[in-house]
Amino acid sequence: MNTLELDQESAEWLRALQRDDRVRDDAIGRLHALLLRVSRAEVSRRRASAQGRATDDGDDLCMQAANDALMAILAKLGTYRGDARFTTWACKFAIYETSSRLRRAAWRERRVELDDSVWDRLPDAAPPTLQRIENDQVMAALRQAVDEQLTERQRLIFQSVTMDDVPIDVLAERLNSSRGAIYKTLHDARAKLRRALIEAGHGEHIS
Repeated sequence: MNTLELDQESAEWLRALQRDDRVRDDAIGRLHALLLRVSRAEVSRRRASAQGRATDDGDDLCMQAANDALMAILAKLGTYRGDARFTTWACKFAIYETSSRLRRAAWRERRVELDDSVWDRLPDAAPPTLQRIENDQVMAALRQAVDEQLTERQRLIFQSVTMDDVPIDVLAERLNSSRGAIYKTLHDARAKLRRALIEAGHGEHIS
């Protein structure tokens, strides 16, 4: 990226971080302080709705998020294209890292398991993925398809992600798997359910 094409502040950040002297060290220190402030603000914003102990260890969580965000930014400096101010681009890393840790913390003491009672709770608290399914007949067809067409692992992953809103990274960790493997299993499960609902005349309700 030609720094001449950037706004002055962004160009100064980029030049400083690409050096190999005390100027770079100072810039890294200032950037880390910014990321830490952003992380703390994100934790504060989410504190009211956080579950369980999600923000009990807020300072440690924010420090880890800022550290990892800084490492990611330094590794990806070459991808910065100037579409937004450098600080705006950098802060997104801190928000992502903080959000990820809060999601993981929220599930720290919760179990990931198959739970048939989730179907009974759906009418009152359907997640966005299933909000289109309001017809009892369609819901019954979906439940039958889940029970009959999916493997136990597919049912666990489909229920966890689609119905319980378990974060993908948390699920991958609990199942000793990877995000890619979880996405692949979820894709295969949805394909099976789509076929089953099409055969039952309700194909438009699964995406």
